[in-house]
Amino acid sequence: MPMKHVTPEELKAMDNDSLRCAAELSDARVDIMAYACLEAIMAQGPGYHHDSQKRLACAAAAESGNWLPVVSSAGALIEGLRHLKAPKVAILAPYMKPLTAMVCDYLQEEGIEVVDSISLEVADNLTVGRLDPAGLIHLVQRLDTSRADALVHSACVQMPSLSVLDAVQQRFDIPVVSAASATVSHTLSELALEPVAPGEEGCSPVGDPPGG
Repeated sequence: MPMKHVTPEELKAMDNDSLRCAAELSDARVDIMAYACLEAIMAQGPGYHHDSQKRLACAAAAESGNWLPVVSSAGALIEGLRHLKAPKVAILAPYMKPLTAMVCDYLQEEGIEVVDSISLEVADNLTVGRLDPAGLIHLVQRLDTSRADALVHSACVQMPSLSVLDAVQQRFDIPVVSAASATVSHTLSELALEPVAPGEEGCSPVGDPPGG
């Protein structure tokens, strides 16, 4: 699903390609599919991940004759935060401020309040993917997490986060998650695999509460 600039128009065009992509991927007889773009889902309006996941599963089934689960980063992040019992979050996002506001509104509709956010305002999609994860460690510490139950270190799958997720967690006493880690965790759970990533003491991709 091509996208050069993270704008509402290109996100819509990208999402329009999702059914085609699901049908094409089904030819590989995969066990699960993950729609790994949070903003492409959330920019389409509240609750869209429910509809999208059903439509993609139907498109894949129509092509291959087999039903398989579909995970979306938007849905995975929401379910991960609910699993952590985190109704209030602080988030770091690469988006322009209006798009970050869409994410905040989407989460609010799902019963999750964003108490603080930082928008990096990077519109070029390739540039987002080239952001230095180490630099994000310092940026995220500017967030006000005093009222937050969890920290979303990256609300964008494209923005690198997994390599420094554990390092960020060491700086906070609340769970630290990302759209990417939530997607990984939910995908593993759907496949009945243990949702644990390699690391010190087996760090969970969804960001289990410290000591939990």
